[in-house]
Amino acid sequence: MTRVFSGVKPTGHLTLGNYLGAMRRWAAVDQHEAEALFCVVDLHALTVDHDPARVRRLSRQSATLLLAAGLDPELCTVFVQSHVDEHARLSYVLECVATDGEMRRMIQYKEKAARERQRGGSVRLSLLTYPVLMAADILAYGAGEVPVGDDQRQHVELARDLAVRFNQRYGHTFVVPRATRPGVAARVMNLQDPASKMGKSDDVGPGIVYLLDEPDVVRKKVMRAVTDSGREVVYDRETRPGLANLLEILAACTGGEPEALSGAYPSYGALKKDTAEAVVEVLRPLQERHKELCADPGHVEGVLRAGAERARGMARPTVDAAYRAIGLLPAAAEAETAGAGAVVTV
Repeated sequence: MTRVFSGVKPTGHLTLGNYLGAMRRWAAVDQHEAEALFCVVDLHALTVDHDPARVRRLSRQSATLLLAAGLDPELCTVFVQSHVDEHARLSYVLECVATDGEMRRMIQYKEKAARERQRGGSVRLSLLTYPVLMAADILAYGAGEVPVGDDQRQHVELARDLAVRFNQRYGHTFVVPRATRPGVAARVMNLQDPASKMGKSDDVGPGIVYLLDEPDVVRKKVMRAVTDSGREVVYDRETRPGLANLLEILAACTGGEPEALSGAYPSYGALKKDTAEAVVEVLRPLQERHKELCADPGHVEGVLRAGAERARGMARPTVDAAYRAIGLLPAAAEAETAGAGAVVTV
């Protein structure tokens, strides 16, 4: 069975884009058809200036929302990245295989570093190297598939390059993963700026629908969505990006096709109204389940403990093998478990 790894970063409240573009598919497809691991990648939230209490709060909220979205601990592994030491252990080894040039060519590094400098802040080294940690997240588990949006494909390509390079230099150790892309609405755009992704890191603004927004707040945001000049409702992502975004959201919520739906609406207002109600109904069961889980925090904590233990058991053999392959001495405990008669040559 194919092993799949996906993660969410607790840098902001999860959005409709996170749900329609990834989380819903994880629950409906991936956890049933693959050996799936879903991780709150909290170490990645430390690459920029942050409030520690907020990172902890958002990490807990993200894990709870993953479960509320339908992830079943009996079918998949849900855990927090920092609870499994193998991520950090493997990241350093892969840094010894990656190059400075590769890191500086990462598009997200260029964009985020430029924003930090514009604000007058310094750029943390971890912002440059975090794609290697992301590669470690994937390679530690031998994941064959990584479902990602277009903005993350470059990072999966880096993971592939590092896996191939390590295997060639030090012997076959890693599965070489491939990026997979969900279908319609894989990239939900900002309602006020349809040229920009509806990203949780923005954390403010009427163009972002959060998973825990009240129904009236959702309706207000959708009804105020930016559209395009003209009156006819047509689906054209290039020339009518605002309308295309609404049609793709409606299609994702109702199971339709954007092109077919466009012909059913005589006005922008009618389209917005139906889209708003569709979003409210899609979020309703998730919000109800989230409320139930928040009333029983011990359940969520138990799921995360069990998930971390299971993830650790999956990752440790690969990471230990990488340590041996690159030339590191095994720890005494590891050498003992190798079996009677095993010889460690110094």
